[in-house]
Amino acid sequence: MTLKVNGKNHTVDADPTTPLLYILRNDLNLQGPRFGCGLGQCGACTVIINGVATRSCILPAGSVKAEITTLEGLAKNGKLHPLQEAWIAEQVPACGFCQNGQIMTAKALLDKNPHPTDQQIRDGMANTLCRCMTYYRVQAAIKKVASGKGGAA
Repeated sequence: MTLKVNGKNHTVDADPTTPLLYILRNDLNLQGPRFGCGLGQCGACTVIINGVATRSCILPAGSVKAEITTLEGLAKNGKLHPLQEAWIAEQVPACGFCQNGQIMTAKALLDKNPHPTDQQIRDGMANTLCRCMTYYRVQAAIKKVASGKGGAA
């Protein structure tokens, strides 16, 4: 099967029922999406497909017909995406395990609603779990990007 990931076509020899996450990590060597719960509940495996934050651990790869964007696909020409810059500026990561899901979910949220309210941010991020409880820093980073300040300190 052929998958378009981060702007490039990749042909992989895999069963179409294989979870997309396994192909992204094992066949394409992309380390952004992570295995968390394996049930689509935590968000660590989140990728963006058709503008929607999608849990790749429960999505059969053969069902994907659109381009997939992973964390690795956000930076352009060696420059971090404004969300990635804001994550650094706000010192969001504690352990860092959930950050792929947090950033990818935030990107889908901002692509749909570039100027969300605090409540819209909380609602949009509600199903992306962080054991280190960095939710306030996540919200601050999203607000920074939404205000147009990007990653600037």
